[in-house]
Amino acid sequence: MIAWTNLLTGQIKEGDSLRYSKTDICVPKILVWNLTSHCNLKCQHCYFDAKTSPDSGELNLAQAKSFIDDLSYLKLPVLLFSGGEPLLRQGLFELGEYAISKGIRSVLSTNGTLITKKIAKRIKKVGFSYAGISIDGLEETNDLFRKKKGAFKEAIAGVRNCHEFGIKVGLRFTLTRYNHKDLPQIFDLLEKESIKRICIYHLVYSGRGDDPDSQDLSVSERLKAMNLIWDKTFQYQEQNKGIEILTVDNHADGVWLYLRLRNKDPQRAEKVFRLLKRQGGNSSGMRIGSVDNFGNVYPDQFWRSHCLGNVLKEKFSQIWSNKNNKFLNDLRNRKLLLKGKCQKCAFKDICNGSFRARAEAVSGDPWTEDPACYLSEEEILDKQPSFIN
Repeated sequence: MIAWTNLLTGQIKEGDSLRYSKTDICVPKILVWNLTSHCNLKCQHCYFDAKTSPDSGELNLAQAKSFIDDLSYLKLPVLLFSGGEPLLRQGLFELGEYAISKGIRSVLSTNGTLITKKIAKRIKKVGFSYAGISIDGLEETNDLFRKKKGAFKEAIAGVRNCHEFGIKVGLRFTLTRYNHKDLPQIFDLLEKESIKRICIYHLVYSGRGDDPDSQDLSVSERLKAMNLIWDKTFQYQEQNKGIEILTVDNHADGVWLYLRLRNKDPQRAEKVFRLLKRQGGNSSGMRIGSVDNFGNVYPDQFWRSHCLGNVLKEKFSQIWSNKNNKFLNDLRNRKLLLKGKCQKCAFKDICNGSFRARAEAVSGDPWTEDPACYLSEEEILDKQPSFIN
């Protein structure tokens, strides 16, 4: 996750202290829990390939609470309740309340369409500190993308209901070939609806979003989006809008941002480089992990081809700290294994090879270059500045 607002303007936001903090590699900073496969929508890019009904054999309440107990022992900072659609999971509010009682900050990742006033009131009462609501374009684009007429209006109603009950809301927007042209209007929507945070996701090739040729952006399209994000970040600072912008799932963004900033403000660029290096780039299998509805543990929520264990057979804390798991150890020491463009890149310390799941999805080899890296050969071979020594 690249915090554009913090990096470009120096504004400190809620997640920045955790983002740049040093932590034990055996304790993720955030765990994504896909606690159900059940969803009321059929989104074109769904990485979880969610279904219209729940799977049999999902963790029951007792098993889920035992899992949360272990996360509490581990002192997990943030647990993200996701799906499918987490609001369709029976016992969600009981599990959220339980996690919060154990000292774990709990947040929701939802499509927002089910957040009525009654549900918003329950979200607030339980103590979820944040709701990330996914909207992937303006009304026509979003409804086509999500295969439900009216989904946009329902999601906006969900945003407004959260605001009414004082729940912090952020917008989630995944860039694809089908919706990237709506990005300028999505920024307008933030202002219109008083949404103070947006996370703009790069597509990861998994689930129903596994065809990059038809769904992902071209380099020119991606650069156009990055330039818009750059402009909006400074515009919001100048206008004192208080809107936080982040991009997710492509740490090439950090390199691109640094290189451009170096030409504009070298002193600020130095600070940005240090922050990005402290953050360490992609952290799949390290500072982020994922557990699915059956209790299977993965390096991140997108990468389902490498199961690290199951919390019904072994505690998550033991799975995550297993030094005998070769793949997990390779992932944590990947710089030595990277190939192609990623191997010769001068910015591995602030990118860490970005998304290995994308590399494997395209080539079958998790250590080849990330196909979504849009940096040129000249950019990746840039000599590292002397101040990092």
